[in-house]
Order: sequence, then C-alpha cells, then structure tokens
Amino acid sequence: MSADYEEPDVDDLKHRMDGALKALKSEFLTLRTGRASASMLDPIQVDAYGAMTPLNQIGTVNVPEPRMITINIWDKSLVSKAEKALRESGLGINPVVDGTIIRLPIPELNEERRRELTKVAASYAENARIAIRNVRQDGMHQLKRAKNDGMPEDEEKIWHDDIQEMTDTHIKQVDAALEHKQEEIMQV
Repeated sequence: MSADYEEPDVDDLKHRMDGALKALKSEFLTLRTGRASASMLDPIQVDAYGAMTPLNQIGTVNVPEPRMITINIWDKSLVSKAEKALRESGLGINPVVDGTIIRLPIPELNEERRRELTKVAASYAENARIAIRNVRQDGMHQLKRAKNDGMPEDEEKIWHDDIQEMTDTHIKQVDAALEHKQEEIMQV
C-alpha cells in the first residue's frame, strides 16, 4: 500500500531552527561586552558612493589592543561619512580621526549599561525562541495535513514527538547562548 500523505520535511524544519540560532549568535556578536571586537562593527553601514555599504567594506578593521579598534579607511573622501555612521550607530563609542585612520577606544561599561545590554540580549533570545516556535508550528501544520491525508495515528505521534524534541533542543541552545552572553556582559 502506498502512502497518500506527505511526511513533514524535518530537514527543512531543522535547517530553519538552526538558522534562528545562527541569527541569534550573530546578533549577540554586535553587543558590546567592554572588550574590543571587530564584529561589533558588522551592523554599521556607511553611505559610500550613493549606496549603504558595510563599514568593513570601505576599510580595514583591526583590534590592536583589548580596548581599541582601528579602521583604516581606504578612500579619504569616506572618512567623515564613516565617522558619522559610527557616532550614530548607538554603540556609545566616540571615534577619533587621524588622517584615514579612525580609532575607537572602547570604554569600560558601567553597571547600568551592562544591565541594559543583558536586557537587549534577552530580547534577542526571545525573538529567536519565537522564530523556533513558529517553525515548530509550521511542522505541526504539515503533520495535520498528513494526518488528514491518511497518515496513521501512531506514525503521526512519532513525527509529533520528533518535531517537539527538535524544538526543545533548539530552545535549550538559545537559553544556553543567552546565559553565556549575559555572563560575558556582566563580567567586569
């Protein structure tokens, strides 16, 4: 007997849940922890040649010391635009311009700012959890369609448990990543 129903695409569901986790980790990289990190500058866009361009595509980003980032801007005409983008980025860093080099001294984070950043990290994690639960919901809809198309109840139960287990695993990974990031932020 051939099946007239379509099994849920578990590989696609897992891929999408992994994507939510990966997006969370890249968002966490943009949060300042009091240490210099080139990835802090990843979200910053500069108006270069009429198009918004990532900062790391108009200059070389280096981290020569734990509390200093330098950016060597290749085109002198873009230095002021890069400086403006850095000031408006919300990172709370004051750029110091020296020719085509922009220095970013990373100040020590105060207690209040650390607490704010842990709240931001928590909201990023909650968005990732929501994305994972949405993927789970999509999987459950696929399962419901398959059941309506004739999937046996015992097989449906196995798929249901697999999707739920995958969801729980990914949520635990989000929670662990959040806990690690919050510890990192609160570390003096």
